[in-house]
Amino acid sequence: MRATVGDRIRVKGRVAGMKEHVGEIVEVRGAQGEPPYLVRFDDGHEALMYPGPDCLIEPRSPEDV
Repeated sequence: MRATVGDRIRVKGRVAGMKEHVGEIVEVRGAQGEPPYLVRFDDGHEALMYPGPDCLIEPRSPEDV
């Protein structure tokens, strides 16, 4: 998994009824875009993440720049 600053990350709910968490990657700490990522979620909290199979990285679009 590779990402750049500004990409969005979606973390799927692991249990039925659990909502999806969406955030923006604000720092890439691994080499060449690899994890861990510092993520700021839509609710304002930040977390250091090693994304698993329940995560999706969405590249930032040119409109976001």
